[in-house]
Amino acid sequence: MALHDELAAAQRCLDELHRYVKRLEQQLGSGGLEMRRVRVDTDRLRESLALLKEADPALAQSKRPDLVSIPDTPYDNTLWTDSDDEGLGAHHGPGH
Repeated sequence: MALHDELAAAQRCLDELHRYVKRLEQQLGSGGLEMRRVRVDTDRLRESLALLKEADPALAQSKRPDLVSIPDTPYDNTLWTDSDDEGLGAHHGPGH
């Protein structure tokens, strides 16, 4: 499994752990020392994984592709010379 896949799997597991910790906190209350420690540890694991993803240059490059700017100016009409309109056929009519 590639590193990206491993990190994504770890992220899914931590997200699920976070959901279960929230449920436990609703049932047990958030006042106890043990519950607070579990919540803090879970949050710390999620933050650490996020930092690990940011620190990996291969992942940082794969996060966002290079943007290509597309001008707002109209295209040159000569680009469409000898082209067919999809479903309508050629502009010059049949037999030409």
